[in-house]
Amino acid sequence: MMMPPSAKSVAEVSRETGVSEPTLYNWRNQFREQGVAVPADPKNPEHWSGESKFAVILETAALNEAELAEYCRQKGLYVEQIQRWREAAIAGAGNRDQLSAEERRDLQKERKKARKLEKELKRKEKALAEAAALLVLQKKAQAIWGESEDE
Repeated sequence: MMMPPSAKSVAEVSRETGVSEPTLYNWRNQFREQGVAVPADPKNPEHWSGESKFAVILETAALNEAELAEYCRQKGLYVEQIQRWREAAIAGAGNRDQLSAEERRDLQKERKKARKLEKELKRKEKALAEAAALLVLQKKAQAIWGESEDE
């Protein structure tokens, strides 16, 4: 029931069957240890752990096209996803994950820098608007009262 395509959450299965949640979690972990693809997020295969994706790759390694298509229908997957996962595993998925994490950190730094620069730009725009307003007021005052004695 927790496996695709029905992909129900542990809480849903617990309510429907009366089996406690800890028992269901233990069963799921036992299946994972046996190499069965039991995803933590069955509704979104792209967020599956590397172990679950690798288990799918192993399960489908010897399947022909028709068998693979049937497997995908049963699991709620797409053939293209499995091919992408297989290519990532061959290329070394561990390195890709490290790079993406590093890239995410760099992206966060850049976003923080951009927010800081935007904040500074807003401050300077306010100061410029204030200076412009003072100049306009000064010109109006000169027009009304004439030249100031300070000059």
